[in-house]
This record gives sequence, structure tokens and C-alpha cells, in this order.
Amino acid sequence: MKRLPDYLKRQIIDTEKTKNVRTILKHNCLNTVCESARCPNKNECYQKNTATFLIMGNVCTRNCRYCNISCEKPKPLNEEEPKNIAKAVKELGLKYSVITSVTRDDLPDGGAEHFAKTIYEIRKLTPETRIEILTPDFKCDKNSLDVIIKAKPDVFNHNIETVENLFKTARPQGNYRRSLEVLKYIKENSKIPTKSGVMVGLGETEDEIKQTFADLRSAGCDILTVGQYIQPSKQHLEVDKYYTEDEFEHLKELAHQAGFDKYQIAPLVRSSYNAFKLFAED
Repeated sequence: MKRLPDYLKRQIIDTEKTKNVRTILKHNCLNTVCESARCPNKNECYQKNTATFLIMGNVCTRNCRYCNISCEKPKPLNEEEPKNIAKAVKELGLKYSVITSVTRDDLPDGGAEHFAKTIYEIRKLTPETRIEILTPDFKCDKNSLDVIIKAKPDVFNHNIETVENLFKTARPQGNYRRSLEVLKYIKENSKIPTKSGVMVGLGETEDEIKQTFADLRSAGCDILTVGQYIQPSKQHLEVDKYYTEDEFEHLKELAHQAGFDKYQIAPLVRSSYNAFKLFAED
């Protein structure tokens, strides 16, 4: 395991605000990607009274080799979860909420209806809250994607995660072209802004990064996030390289050259990190 550079380290400091967030999440029996994926920004986000909700359980039907969420047989959906998410959004006073999920290939619609119900419940309780969803690929099933489109999230996010050459290594049950098709379908069949994220540090080349940015733009992707891959454990993919802060500045130039006007690119950027800021730029 390569040593983590100092600029990627974050202190964990418990405060009344972070305790309050955890209490609300526990009271409503909710999971967050902040906890399940060991996000380095958890403490900062909790301090701001926000969290990224993880729906449909905390185990996944896919075994992506960079992700800390375990791959096991999932439990049945909790039908109360959409209402509980809405309650937590209200209790936290969120003006902008991000909802993500594990992949549920065991469900006929991949969980699209559960996403939609969550959106509807939030809108019932706090209609002013903006909603961003970060979804799996739903196997690019058009019926599932139509369910999402009908629910009208304010932002649709689906992460490409890595370059095409590394896709089968990092995401053996995924498909690079299928992920692009998901973004393209949402773009061509709705007015919902689309977003995607990329990890760097897995062994990609600059040319491959450029191609990935170009592919995302060709699929109509509006918003881009790029951050450093950090190995969750020795059982996960090793870090090939830690990008310097200057190299992240260069990646911003590449994103701009590819045609992105909205992007967050920095070592600790994750797809839902400060998501409201990119939306607020509208």
C-alpha cells in the first residue's frame, strides 16, 4: 500500500453537529455512502449538517474492486425507506439532497421505482428541496430510466468512474459504453442536467483521461467531478499513482478543453461533494 500523502489526510473531530447528523440518521434507520464507502469528507459534510443517503440497503450485487461496500445477497427493500429519507431531509433542513444507492441487479427494475418513490416523498414533505440522484446503470433498461425521468430529479448523476481500458479491472460487472448510454438516454429524453464522476490514480494515461472526458461530453454530460482514488483496504485495487495538486490543476484545464463549464476537480472531490455548489451556478 502506497503511503497516503498529507494533502489527502483529514482529521476526524466529533462535534455537536456531527453527533446530531448521526442521531437523525440512526433514528430514521438510514444508511449513508459517507459511512459505507468510508468517504474522507464525511466529517466536513456532517459539520455542514448534510449527508449523502444510501438507499436499498448497504450491500451490493456487484463487486467493484475499488469500492468499500460489500458484495452480498441483499435484503428485501424497506418500503418505509423513502418516507424515512424525506423525514431526515426535513429534520436536517436540507435545501439540496443527494440520494445514491447500491446496485440491485436482483430487482426487475434495478430499484428505479424505489428511487422515484424517494423523490416523491421528499417533494411531499419539503417541496423546496432540490434533489440529485446518483444511480447505478440499471443495465441501461429504458423502462427503468423512464421511471427516473418521470420522477424529475433536479440532477441525474451516473459515475463512469474510470477510463475504458481499466473498466473491466475496476468494474467487472459494468460496461463503459453502457454507462455512457445511460447518460445519453437521460439527456436525449429529458431536460434533466446530467453529471458523472471519474477517479484517477488507477493507472490511466493522460490520453485516456482526455478520451473519457470527450466521451462524457459526447453523451451530453453537463457536470464533471474528478478525485483521487484512495484504496479502502489491502483487498481492493492498489493505488497506481497519487496525483499532485498541480496535476489536478492540469486536469481542470483538460476538462475545460473538453467542453465542461461545470466541474469540481481536486484530490478529495467525490461525486456528491459540495454538489449544491455546482447546481447553484445555474
